Amino acid sequence: MKLSQFQFQISLKNDIAHEPTGKWRDESRMMVLHKDSGEIEHKIFKDIVDYFGKGDTFVLNDTKVFPARLLGKKEKTGADIEVFLLRELNREQRLWDVIVEPARKIRIGNKLYFGDDSLVAEVIDNTTSRGRTLRFLYDGAYDDFKRTLFSLGEVPIPKWVRERTVPEDKVNFQTIYAANEGAVSAPAAGLHFSRELFNMMILKDINKAFITEHMGIGYFRKVDVEDLSKHKMDSERLIVPEEAARIINNTKRNGHKVLAVGVTVMRGLETYVTTNDEVQAYDGWTNKFIFPPYRFAIPDAIVSNFHLPGSTMLMAVAAFGGYEKVKNAYETALKEGYKFGPYGDALLII
Repeated sequence: MKLSQFQFQISLKNDIAHEPTGKWRDESRMMVLHKDSGEIEHKIFKDIVDYFGKGDTFVLNDTKVFPARLLGKKEKTGADIEVFLLRELNREQRLWDVIVEPARKIRIGNKLYFGDDSLVAEVIDNTTSRGRTLRFLYDGAYDDFKRTLFSLGEVPIPKWVRERTVPEDKVNFQTIYAANEGAVSAPAAGLHFSRELFNMMILKDINKAFITEHMGIGYFRKVDVEDLSKHKMDSERLIVPEEAARIINNTKRNGHKVLAVGVTVMRGLETYVTTNDEVQAYDGWTNKFIFPPYRFAIPDAIVSNFHLPGSTMLMAVAAFGGYEKVKNAYETALKEGYKFGPYGDALLII
């Protein structure tokens, strides 16, 4: 398929959710798309349990967002710079893979200062046009360094959601089950889950299984090729524990449904599949790019937020629900005032 087939008009001011859409996590709106018939229903998120029953399994991504955005200054000139932490490369040497803005002013050998000059970093390599490798110059213990680094960081809310963060984002931009630190963005579909909703799942004997996929910047890079088969996804760390694989495979064997909560889970479940269409335990990296047409082996249903035009997340959702039906669902969402983005409303495809 072509990139142009996933473009549509959206208002960043009116169609994007700039804060959580419901008073409570599970009270955002939820569109339900029946992929066989194309029928659309309008619900609220906590109604999701009405579509599943005993023996079904919800698979969730338990990654934890860290404060990835640092504001600092360049040595000598004092120019303002922004550093977006992507991932730690070497614990002992304090090396990090980052993106810098404005990139044209940041060169190898430059020193960057953060806070009240309490933390200094040196640029030691270029990785991409905006990417750099930083070595943080910190002589103390690793735990002290990490505490200092994260104390200076901000929650990495996308700039198209809100220009600056607010204190509430520390809670709102994290799932209630976040456990394993490493993501630069929250798995948005998971933000809708509440303790009360988990209790409702228990009452209906719906299982939970947790995998970890640390969302990286790759989800937000623009696709710059018209032929989608030529797009390369950035790699992300993926862990599918033995216990999760067992629960998921037993669910499938017993004829029950597996719900992928978010595109990261969808990608994670489809990364390492056996010839018998079973998921295997895995600890490594994934750069899997899902777009139509694609045959899914594991999930029977997915729930995801409404994504931006031209995004790889939208392409993955369209692969599952069918291009024309998902296109119609998105057109309906815009007409009906559904909100897009990580703080927005949800789309359940069954």
